[in-house]
Amino acid sequence: MIILAILASFAGIGLLCWLLFTLAIFALPTFVGVAVGAWAHGTGAGIPGAILVGTVAAAITLAAGHLLLTFVRPMWLKLIVAAAFVTPAAIAGFYATHGIVKHLMPSDAWQITFSFIGSVAVGITTLMRVAGLAAAPAPSSRDLARA
Repeated sequence: MIILAILASFAGIGLLCWLLFTLAIFALPTFVGVAVGAWAHGTGAGIPGAILVGTVAAAITLAAGHLLLTFVRPMWLKLIVAAAFVTPAAIAGFYATHGIVKHLMPSDAWQITFSFIGSVAVGITTLMRVAGLAAAPAPSSRDLARA
């Protein structure tokens, strides 16, 4: 029974890490959606209205980031948009890793070290995914025939 609990714990940690890496690109839209939803609830929109307003704000944030990465020409502006998506994901990666390692090691210095490593890993993964959003589509055979 103890071995099954250990294996289930490893599987749970692996699943949460996979989920973190997969959903890291949505950290900024989630933050914006929660903030706007909390604001809407505070102004009297009620729970359904706050959920609706927060969802719309998150969708607009994600769409605006995607459109900016796709259609903006200067690289420095693309880097600013990418940094806006990467920074909240890296912060979330730091705290998610810290939540795991604080149960595994007693030393605060090693907890912070591994949390920083997790933050960098999540940040790099998010940067690669954001860069994938901005990738230009491959030219079709018809475009190549014209050239």
